[in-house]
Amino acid sequence: MSQIEAARLRLSVIVPSWDDRDHLRRLVPELVRLKSLREVIVVDVTPHPITAEMVRNGGGTYLHSGAPNRGEQMNLGAGHACGDVLIFHHADSLLTQQHVAAISDALRDPAIIGGAFYRRFDERHRRLRPLEMIARFLTRHGGSFFGDQSIFVRREVFEALGGFAPLPLMEDIEFSRRLRRAGPVAVLDPPLTSSSRRHLRRGPWRTSIENGTLIVLYRCGVSPAALHRWYYRERFPPPNESILAAESLEEFGRR
Repeated sequence: MSQIEAARLRLSVIVPSWDDRDHLRRLVPELVRLKSLREVIVVDVTPHPITAEMVRNGGGTYLHSGAPNRGEQMNLGAGHACGDVLIFHHADSLLTQQHVAAISDALRDPAIIGGAFYRRFDERHRRLRPLEMIARFLTRHGGSFFGDQSIFVRREVFEALGGFAPLPLMEDIEFSRRLRRAGPVAVLDPPLTSSSRRHLRRGPWRTSIENGTLIVLYRCGVSPAALHRWYYRERFPPPNESILAAESLEEFGRR
């Protein structure tokens, strides 16, 4: 792909949201101002009209989803996006012009089908730094991509893969496994800054152990709906558990 063709790639950012109003107030206007981004789409499950108004006033597109299910939310956003490249971004992470340029540069290679960024926690908790180095090593050597790494993918590849599995949790791990299997991916710098709010509230090592336990349980076959209830136990349980029936997961496992 030539530099001109790469520059012409339309980039769409899709943000799944659940009670992220405070983050969206800052995030949406910042994303809209970035060069080369075609659109910013927020797919929200919070029943507050003020959130929709805030997103639209900030220059973004607002979509409402009926249940806190990130897989379904991001598929809904992708279905409304017009970009050649889809970037799935968390509301509490920071995407800058450098990150957008890094995606465009990586996709000048027509073989690259997608990828993600390395992660960096913010400065509020220095004890998380060793976890960054571990995560960087694992990501570089075939590890899963997580949602706070801003997974990006060419639209045609996303559609060929059938999008995200309709999972309320672990949809990023499930999708990244299929993405890596589909072709070459790029893991990019600069690292993406992610909020450490959960680490600060519950403690860095406790949170890391809990997250690792969730991943192990998922890979051992525990229902993502059950994991979602436990992870978000401070909120409320996810509806639509019927979509997590074994047949649906088996269908995605065959892709």
